[in-house]
Amino acid sequence: MRVRELNGFAEFVASRLPALIRLGYLLTGDHGHAEDLVQTALVKTATHWRRVNDPSAYTRRVMVHESVSQWRRRRFHEQPLDGTDRPTGEDTAESVVRRELFVAALGRLTPRQRAVIVLRFYEDLSEAATAALLGCAVGTVKSRTHHALNRLREVAPELTDLLPALHATEVPR
Repeated sequence: MRVRELNGFAEFVASRLPALIRLGYLLTGDHGHAEDLVQTALVKTATHWRRVNDPSAYTRRVMVHESVSQWRRRRFHEQPLDGTDRPTGEDTAESVVRRELFVAALGRLTPRQRAVIVLRFYEDLSEAATAALLGCAVGTVKSRTHHALNRLREVAPELTDLLPALHATEVPR
């Protein structure tokens, strides 16, 4: 592939990389897997760069599909044993606890439920945009969201105060 054909790709990566890594972490629950997921998605985005109209949406869609595919291949959820897989940054103790509880609860959802929750509330996409990204009907997004929120309430009752108002600005990061 010629460098001319990737005009604007480096700028796209530079501007979106932190958000893509956060999305990858929420989809996988692991920093290493998140980075691998982002790398895979960016390779696929670069491969189709000339034909991609909305690079952010295309890359998110690739990430969601790849995370579901990887989950199907593994069929188990890996947990770090040494506790080193922790997000970095300055947080209060309460926000760290909430984030850890939230990420652990996301890990108890199916990959598609997790994708719907992350896209709807973390990426702040509409039901229609989420449906288009996932390649399903709006009704399916509504149903998966409903079931995922109920599952989150079951597996993490301590997050109940967070769940009714789930919004991109309130999701623990």
